[in-house]
This record gives sequence, structure tokens and C-alpha cells, in this order.
Amino acid sequence: MKHPFFQRFYRVVPTVLLCYFIPALLNTFGVISGEDSGLYYVASRYLLPSSLVLLTLSIDLKSILKLGPKAVIMFFAGTAGIVLGGPLALFTVSLVVPEVLGMEGADETWRGLATIAGSWIGGSANQTSMLEVFGASPTLFSQMIAVDVIVANVWMAALLYGAGMPDKIDRFFKADNSAIIELQEKVEKYRQGIVRVPTLSDTMVLVGLGFGVTGLSHLVGDTLGPYVRENHPGLIQYSLDNVFFWIVIVATTGGLLLSFTKARQLEGVGASRLGSALLYILVATIGMQMDLGAVLENPLFFLIGMIWMVFHVLIMLVVAYFIKAPFFFVAVGSQANVGGAASAPIVASAFNASLAPVGVLLAVLGYAVGTYGAYICGLLLQLISNL
Repeated sequence: MKHPFFQRFYRVVPTVLLCYFIPALLNTFGVISGEDSGLYYVASRYLLPSSLVLLTLSIDLKSILKLGPKAVIMFFAGTAGIVLGGPLALFTVSLVVPEVLGMEGADETWRGLATIAGSWIGGSANQTSMLEVFGASPTLFSQMIAVDVIVANVWMAALLYGAGMPDKIDRFFKADNSAIIELQEKVEKYRQGIVRVPTLSDTMVLVGLGFGVTGLSHLVGDTLGPYVRENHPGLIQYSLDNVFFWIVIVATTGGLLLSFTKARQLEGVGASRLGSALLYILVATIGMQMDLGAVLENPLFFLIGMIWMVFHVLIMLVVAYFIKAPFFFVAVGSQANVGGAASAPIVASAFNASLAPVGVLLAVLGYAVGTYGAYICGLLLQLISNL
């Protein structure tokens, strides 16, 4: 839209943020129901893997590897921020409100917070694992799920906003973003060289390819997940029994393999554009899960969650400052922890569609270290509670 007002408005407010925030408001005020609609499940299980296939078709894997170790360093800085941030947040709030530590038994607050640590490092599978390990009560667990969802989504909204002004943030931190710019320019140059007006046939090929690989990813996930759970229980700690883990892995791998074939030229008819559109739908369904009114039910728990997130962000920013990491690595490294494979590619693609696979690869790393990090965080939370 070329109206002067909207041009100025969208320079300040990224479109993807509106796509996320408007459904959140509608859900909060009861206009729609994200829980009853079931749209998030459909979008995360079918649209997300399809978008990953289409977004990785034109990727240059060698260029991604040239981004260097800073992405991994920032990921582990984010993990450290979660592991240390939870105990620090609980300790900080307990100094003012000692009763927040809870009663003896299953209702101790730290037990519930440990489940948030599992979600914010490894995802829902690790969250369930921490519930079993530390034994939070069902009531406490349901309250912590609300804290998990709202705090994580508020932070995601902040990242989406920051994705609209990465150059300003990078200049402030004197970060070197040359490798990212080089990758973006290389992808854009490739796209310009093969672009053409898509026909209906082209679009149907894209849809068929995306959902075809998605179907294969579900077949593999539905087979390997239960197989690992029943025959190799030792691998459960690595989330290898998680069907969604295999769906994301197979879809991303499929897209990367296709990037070495003639299918890569489908970028010329809008593969990444269609993939981005599917991600926008996913963003809207994520927003539909957010109920801002839940904050009023347990304000102390939300206070702990917000302080926890602040410590996570501070640790990441300090590390980024010393290694001069660009904001892209901060945002994606954080979201790969807090949001996992469902939202890390969204944040990455908010910078540039060509960067979505970086978010996926880091989120997969989160599955690997999530159980260990969350367990350590749970022990530290217990230590703070017993002081």
C-alpha cells in the first residue's frame, strides 16, 4: 500500500507483528478461540513443514556454513540465560514476596518453573519430561503453561519488532553482519536471475512439492517416533521419540536435498514467497493461542517469568556485545531456545526469507540439549527454594 500514512506506519510496525498481535487481541477479548479452532495444530504440523521445504529450495548451504560459529555461540548463550535466569528470577521475587516459593510438597513453585525451563530449551516434549521428573501438581502445571505461552509470545513479538530494524541495533552494538548481508545478496541475485511470471501449473507444482515432502515427513515421524519410544527408551532424553521433531527434520532435509537439484529453479516462480505466506498463517495461529487476560490470574508467576526472560536477554546481549554478534544471531539464538522449531524460522525469515533454515538448524540443536539444560535449571530452582 503506497498511502503515505501506511508507508510510515509499516516502517515502524512490521507486518508480521500485526499478523501476530491482532489475532492475540481477538482471542483475549473472546472474539475468536484459538484453543477451540485447532488451527495452530494444523498450521504447525502441515503448513510449517511445507513452508520449510519451499524456503530451503533455493538455499546455499555453503553460504550458511560460512556464517561462522557466532550463531551457535549465541544459541548456547540463550540456553545459559534460561538455565541461570529461572533461579535468579525466583530468588529476586522471593526477596520481596517470600510466599512465592509455595508450600511443601507438589505445590512448590520451583517444580512448576522447571517445566517452563523444559519448554524454553527443548520444547513441549522436554516440558513433559520435567513434569514427570520434578512432579509439579496439575494445577500448578496449568498455571505455568499460561506463563510459558504468554511470556514467550510477548518476547517473540519484541523480536519481530526488532527484526524490522536490525541495522540500527547492529550499529549500536558495533556488530559485524557482513556474512549475513553477503548471504542475503547472493540469494537475491540468484532469485533475480531466474524470476519469471508463475503459471497455475507452476503454483500447483510448488504446492504439490511442499505438501508432498510434508506427507513424507509425517510418514517418517509417525513411524520413527513410536519405534524409538518402544524400542530405544534411552533416546527419549534427546526427544527422538517426538513425532514433531522428525517432521521438522525430514521437511528441512528434504528441502535442502532438493536445493541440489533442478527444483532449485522453482524459486523463480515464487517458492520462498509461498513459503513465507504459509509462515504468516502460522504466525496468526500462534497469536490466537495468547490470552493476555491470564496475566491477572497469577501475577507473581508472570512476574517471575518476565524477570526470567529479562535475565535471558541480558546474558545474550552481553555475549553478543563481546563477540560482536549481529542482532540476527541474538534473535534466532533466543527463539531457537524459547520457541523451538515452530517459531525460530518465523523470526529468522522476518529478517530475510533466505535465513529461515538457520532458525530450524538451531532449534534442532535445542532438542538435543534441552533435557540436560532444563534438568540443571530444575536443580538450581530447587536449591534457591531451599535456601
